[in-house]
Amino acid sequence: MTATDDSAQPEPELTDFPVADDAARPSARWSRAALLAVVFVCAACGLVYELALVSLGSFLIGNTATQASIVLAVMVFAMGIGSLAAKPLQSRPIVTFAAIELALALLGGLSVMALYAAFAYLALYTPALVVVAFVLGVLIGAEIPLLMVLLQRIRRQDAGSAVADMFAVDYIGALVGGLCFPFLLLPLFGQLEGALVVGLVNAAAGSFLVFGVFRHDLSGPARAVLGVAAVSVIAALIAGMVFADRFEVTARQAMFRDPIVAAERTPYQDIVITERTTPLGPDTRLYLNGDLQFSSIDEYRYHESLVHPAMAGTHQRVLVLGGGDGLALREVLRYPDASATLVELDPEMIRLGRQDERLARLNEGSLDDPRSTVITADAFSWLRENSGVFDVIIVDMPDPDESSTAKLYSTEFYSLVGAHLADGGRAVIQAGSPYFAPKSFWCIGATAASAGLRTLPYHVDVPSFGDWGYFLAGDTEPQLALDLPAPLRFLDQAELTAASVFPADRPPLDMPPSTLMDPRILRYAQSEWAVY
Repeated sequence: MTATDDSAQPEPELTDFPVADDAARPSARWSRAALLAVVFVCAACGLVYELALVSLGSFLIGNTATQASIVLAVMVFAMGIGSLAAKPLQSRPIVTFAAIELALALLGGLSVMALYAAFAYLALYTPALVVVAFVLGVLIGAEIPLLMVLLQRIRRQDAGSAVADMFAVDYIGALVGGLCFPFLLLPLFGQLEGALVVGLVNAAAGSFLVFGVFRHDLSGPARAVLGVAAVSVIAALIAGMVFADRFEVTARQAMFRDPIVAAERTPYQDIVITERTTPLGPDTRLYLNGDLQFSSIDEYRYHESLVHPAMAGTHQRVLVLGGGDGLALREVLRYPDASATLVELDPEMIRLGRQDERLARLNEGSLDDPRSTVITADAFSWLRENSGVFDVIIVDMPDPDESSTAKLYSTEFYSLVGAHLADGGRAVIQAGSPYFAPKSFWCIGATAASAGLRTLPYHVDVPSFGDWGYFLAGDTEPQLALDLPAPLRFLDQAELTAASVFPADRPPLDMPPSTLMDPRILRYAQSEWAVY
């Protein structure tokens, strides 16, 4: 058979295309534009689903790089599987596309809610993530082959041109979806409702293509079944939006022993405050991304040990990096001649520190003290952009178990800290537990030393945390001493002297430093704390 003979063969009929009056069909140009518009929307929704899974894992588990790797690797692999699986389905492209799109809208819209439930109630987050990412990837991968068949049925064109048109629109849609997720969906709706909104958009786009463009090519029973399915999916997603807030409150409470009295999801972190009554009084606890930051029963031990050794000596100009709850700042302001600048990333943490009655009572109004200057900024960037020097720098950052915080425990960061120290100034770094996470602890000391700082480790017992450690650092050999305006509840010179002694079962470790390009501290922190 010659090429001419082959080209003359009639096109196979599509089994879900009944004979219909051509005059009732939309024009080819309109139909083609509508289909490409749906490709654009579907691509945007698909990328948002991927980003939503990465973002949720970053909040719940930490380590954005690992979460992104799992989600993207699984989904890209599954998309290939989906493309292959769509080949035998091309004989019924409209019905198959409608079913896939409705399933994708339902699963994608409910994916964040389902994974949050798996994390809160079942402790099965990572296996559930892999399953959800795989199924979403298969459905997304099956879209393009079916849409390509429908595009060619509207108007035949060269295969290369058709692929170019399809993928150009697909990539532009992905761009728009990628930008909408952080700048529109998260600020307006948050993670739970944002995914549900995208699911509704996805369902609406698929329904528009099926019932608006190809309705004449479907049999009556097929239209009825798909119509019921579409209405059911949209109803389920709307119900999810109605109950999203109640679900989030219930699931969040399941993760905490004590009653939640305040909670905020910000672009930077998940903030939760709990409180219960104990024989020692109310126990107020602050959690950031699920990690305990303090208990009001014993937080004074942590903050006294963090602040006062560094304040021995000249301390008129003090910089606090982190500590948006205002508790470290409270200790600084016990010195009448001290003024402080606090740099905190999350404005919501500052707001809670000022307005939440529990935090304001604990920090004694330090954030509104006239001797305090509060700045909302990333500490790393702020140090790079400002040239002031300080007598004391207090580094009170969350633990380095996430990619976003690991950079604040790097040689580069401590070099910036050292550059802002006045001659003879001191810096103090909260460094985690030398007992539970010894590699992390001694890596922090090695990292500060690699930045040219001389360091002195010490540790104290904080019942809520266990054995907890710090590094006092400066351009000269630091000394553990106190220069107190009044006695403290916990720390005195005898306690501080004992704090420099480490037991035989937790001796100093010779660890390599952590850098921006090789964040060893992240690997150490995640591996050590995962045991507990």
